[in-house]
Amino acid sequence: MNALIFAAGLGTRLKPLTDTMPKAMVPINGKPLVQILIEKLKSIGVEEVVINVHHFANQIIDFVKAKESFGITIKFSDETDMLLETGGGLKKAAALFSNKKPILVHNVDILSNADLKALYEDSTSTTLLVSQRDTQRYLLFDDDYKLVGWTNIATGQKKGPYEDLDVEKCHKFAFAGIQVFYPELLPLMDEWEGKFSIIDFYLSICDKWPIYARHDENLHLLDVGKLDTIAKAEQFLGE
Repeated sequence: MNALIFAAGLGTRLKPLTDTMPKAMVPINGKPLVQILIEKLKSIGVEEVVINVHHFANQIIDFVKAKESFGITIKFSDETDMLLETGGGLKKAAALFSNKKPILVHNVDILSNADLKALYEDSTSTTLLVSQRDTQRYLLFDDDYKLVGWTNIATGQKKGPYEDLDVEKCHKFAFAGIQVFYPELLPLMDEWEGKFSIIDFYLSICDKWPIYARHDENLHLLDVGKLDTIAKAEQFLGE
């Protein structure tokens, strides 16, 4: 199994902690977020990991090396010159894997009870883990749970390849920051350069290539994005 950890973000919502460390190194119950995720990935059979880095990149690299890469293969996708966002970051990192297996992509600051092994093994095409959390921005899926668009319900804005899309007839889900990416999509990224959103890319090709939703009603998800979520994260892991 392959996995990509998105760890390059600035972590501005976690200031002042991230004034001196990357968000991937923020400790929860004494363990950095990146260690928590690597150990979880290793436990489900992931053998090859790529971590994208930018903010205080050397802290992550030095930590992983000091841990002898946790006994698996770990490489780093260096974005210190420029943050590439999710799409550009995935495109660059994908070239570092030694094989063409699907890639489990996971934000470093997301904690969940998701069955990542089942998500990976059950996917037959690029698949997004989604939830029904309240938000203003939703991904839209048809009755086969294929991606067909995006909407901001507050403004009525829509994105996607289908001009006559009826939002009310779609299933609305929020992206959970976890996905399985199929490398067969990489050639379709050739015209996408520099930094770009992976969701914008998916919306541009979802009428040509199926992008599925994976929805679990029992999913518990925590975005460790703010200082007040750290205590919640410690409780979450304790449970």
